[in-house]
Amino acid sequence: MLTTYQQFFTGRPTKEIAKDLLGRLLIYDGPEGKVGGWIVETEAYLGEKDTASHAYGGRRTGYSESLYGQPGDLYIYQIRSHYCVDIVVQNKDEPQGILLRAIEPALNIPLMKQHRHQTGVTISNGPGKLMMALGVQSRQLDGQSMETAPFRIDIEKRREPAEIGVSARIGVNTKHKDGRALNRFYVAHNPYVSGMHKRNSDLEAHGWREDNGA
Repeated sequence: MLTTYQQFFTGRPTKEIAKDLLGRLLIYDGPEGKVGGWIVETEAYLGEKDTASHAYGGRRTGYSESLYGQPGDLYIYQIRSHYCVDIVVQNKDEPQGILLRAIEPALNIPLMKQHRHQTGVTISNGPGKLMMALGVQSRQLDGQSMETAPFRIDIEKRREPAEIGVSARIGVNTKHKDGRALNRFYVAHNPYVSGMHKRNSDLEAHGWREDNGA
């Protein structure tokens, strides 16, 4: 039987879960202290029929085995020199996942800046950047359940976006069948969203509704 935590990551469409993760607090209890931030950008990957998924066509390797795990498990992988994290969603052996693309720093921001050697929105406005800001630079947590791992999402509360933006995913082959599918979701006008131009950013409220967990 799935736990309440696991149930959050299944039982509804993956794209719906990806939107619901916006405004949730991502937390890492690292060796140097607790760090984290509000999730502001996600991408949904829809399994074996999704041409952009690591499981497309039923591809299953030792490297991607964690994607076939229980809902709420971590799938950490490396693209070139960057580490990225997907949250496994849907039932075991149904390899769907949600890539965490960007966060707005909220916990121990000085340490996140130190990890990145950066300030401003470049601290965490991309999937590799957010992992570096948190201090996760290995696959050690790959396959672990967020229910017990030091890397987790608080599903009990949520900041509410004033508006959710939708677009095609970034960095996938647009010539393939699902290359232009509208599977990317973000807090509209949040300056920490990857590729968000300053002229389009809400520099005061950061795209959040007022008085909802800030």
